[in-house]
Amino acid sequence: MTADHPRPPPRRRFFALGRNELKGLLWQVLVVGIAVAVIVFLWSNTVTNLSARRITTGFAFLGREAGMPIADSVLAYNPRDTYFWAFVVGIANTLRVAVIGVVLATILGTLIGISRLSANWLLSRLAAVYVETLRDIPLLLQLLFWYVLMQALPAARAAWRPVEGVFLSNRGLILPAIPFGPPQLAVLGAAVLGCAVFYIIRRWLVAQQMRDGRPRPAWPFALGLMVVMPVAVSLALGVSWSIEWPQLRGFNFVGGLTLAPEYFALLIALVTYTSAFIAEIVRSGIQSVPRGQWDAASALGLRRSFMLRQIILPQALRVIVPPMTSQYLNLTKNSSLAVAIGYQDVVSIANTTLNQTGQAIEAIALIMAVFLTISLSISFFMNWYNARIALVER
Repeated sequence: MTADHPRPPPRRRFFALGRNELKGLLWQVLVVGIAVAVIVFLWSNTVTNLSARRITTGFAFLGREAGMPIADSVLAYNPRDTYFWAFVVGIANTLRVAVIGVVLATILGTLIGISRLSANWLLSRLAAVYVETLRDIPLLLQLLFWYVLMQALPAARAAWRPVEGVFLSNRGLILPAIPFGPPQLAVLGAAVLGCAVFYIIRRWLVAQQMRDGRPRPAWPFALGLMVVMPVAVSLALGVSWSIEWPQLRGFNFVGGLTLAPEYFALLIALVTYTSAFIAEIVRSGIQSVPRGQWDAASALGLRRSFMLRQIILPQALRVIVPPMTSQYLNLTKNSSLAVAIGYQDVVSIANTTLNQTGQAIEAIALIMAVFLTISLSISFFMNWYNARIALVER
């Protein structure tokens, strides 16, 4: 070999590994082997014990008639439906709590976290009391407190009416509602599609402006995609938009949207408890922004609300988002406490299925799979969002 063509380095072979590297590889193989052996032993022992007790395994029971009532569900359900559909209804009830709870807890926690940094002494002290009180009381006790409080409300005939069309009683919270069917869902889908397309177009317009420095208006696209297109779909389908007002008939309400006491108590407990932790996350994120950012914005004569919204919070998000993900996961998993007050989420339905069929392993496996899927979805989305807002080093 000449000087212009140096000899390539020799490849490292397995037998050429150093003593420490070989020892580390052997330890890894040993640990994996022990873990596999333990799993095989537990599985074999479980199958043997189930066979000895003549307990069948498998998920064939999901095709049988459930026969269980579900009082509060967002999906249509009948006791003659299968166990599989009952699980689907339970998953929908869990998502109904988790999704709405995450949104409300984020809004409330952000407001309280900002209030803790307020120059108003009374407002900051009230926010501090809110945070310290709710963080130090176990969630289960708060859940039972709200449920008992809901049961202590007056009957339907003497229901509280804070505003016109809204009733609060031991039957739950009753609100006016817009009837939703396939035509209304088509209009809503058109609006969501318009928002997604506008987001892509807006990014393209910003990229073009960064390339040539010439600003391009985005409002015509927003008007056409987010307003004109849904209105056109609504007119083409002849969708009628009306508000259904609840009315008292006998001992109960008819029409409108009813939030059952169990669901309402669970939602309030999860939102207030989680918002206390989110408030501290938001407060620490804002305080992590250098004081010079506030001083520079104040020197430009900017309003405090504008500074917070456009300058401080965007920089604080890199500190806020990672711990916020943990709180979203906690709220979702804490929704399983619904079984304590009788709200039929996926855990409650799985428990009923377990008692009726005896398929304990399968029922618990389904619960684990559901919460694992939801948690991984939340983690994936939040990690993606965190990567999008991360500061890019130049």
